[in-house]
Amino acid sequence: MFNPWHDLSLGDNFPHEFDALIEIPYGSRVKYEMDKDSGLIRVDRILYSAVYYPANYGLIPGTYCEDGDPMDVFVLGEDPLSPGVVARIRPVGILRMVDGGENDDKILAVLAKDPLFSLYRHVEDVPPHLVKKIERFLEDYKILENKSVKVNGIEGNAEAKKALQESRENYLKNRDTLIRKK
Repeated sequence: MFNPWHDLSLGDNFPHEFDALIEIPYGSRVKYEMDKDSGLIRVDRILYSAVYYPANYGLIPGTYCEDGDPMDVFVLGEDPLSPGVVARIRPVGILRMVDGGENDDKILAVLAKDPLFSLYRHVEDVPPHLVKKIERFLEDYKILENKSVKVNGIEGNAEAKKALQESRENYLKNRDTLIRKK
């Protein structure tokens, strides 16, 4: 069975431009999540707080982070993307975050073929208000679940690419074990 985490190609230009799997559309209050064993998109929960995802959200296949999941990504674009679609993206930064005491960084990326957002090359190109909205969302979306999230700032695309390379190397080192978990 095809599993996007293990079977989706990153392409030849990783970490500069590559594919991501969209789990949650911009504007959604539904928290979808890819089931790591089957690769199917499941409803995890409806957000408890009166907030919505400020950008499309998903995962980067072939990566593995210290929280036990693929690398997460916010994908900036003009329109919501459907859960389960594959989108070509380009990283512009990384949000440093701690969720429940664990590091849970998020790549900030743009759709490579969006006529507006594809012009952004660096996190400094992204409107500061949009970055603040994403940070605020991350700090607020779990409050009513009595869970803590701390955003520790944002870094540029060089740091994002370094984190992507590290998560890719970690995936390759652990791939056989991750696939056997199915």
